[in-house]
Amino acid sequence: MDKQFINPEGLLKPGAYTPAIRVSGGTTVYVSGQVSQDAQGNVVGKGDLLAQTEQVHKNRGIAPAGSGATCADVVKLNVYVVGYQPEHRALLQSVREKHVSKDNPPTSTLIGVQALARPEFLVEIEAVAVVG
Repeated sequence: MDKQFINPEGLLKPGAYTPAIRVSGGTTVYVSGQVSQDAQGNVVGKGDLLAQTEQVHKNRGIAPAGSGATCADVVKLNVYVVGYQPEHRALLQSVREKHVSKDNPPTSTLIGVQALARPEFLVEIEAVAVVG
């Protein structure tokens, strides 16, 4: 399997994410949107975006592990935040930095939404990973 992290001329080199990733070979793993629930279904961090973001990234790491994928195998993240405000970005980034590759970060999309599946959920993250 080969992953090529592409930062083409003419685009900003953001550092926190990669504009494009080309993958040859490997197996693609799609990870459903993860929310801030523990293994018993309890909501972790009610009303606390930081605590929920930590739990969501923890769950996002556990979910693909059953297929042999790790956080280093993630090539795409979609992040959905209820009532997103630009000042949330630094908080989200501080947690994200602990859970993604700094050398080859995944492609990424951050979307503000009105609501998620349950009113207690403030953030949801889905991922795509490719394993060799």
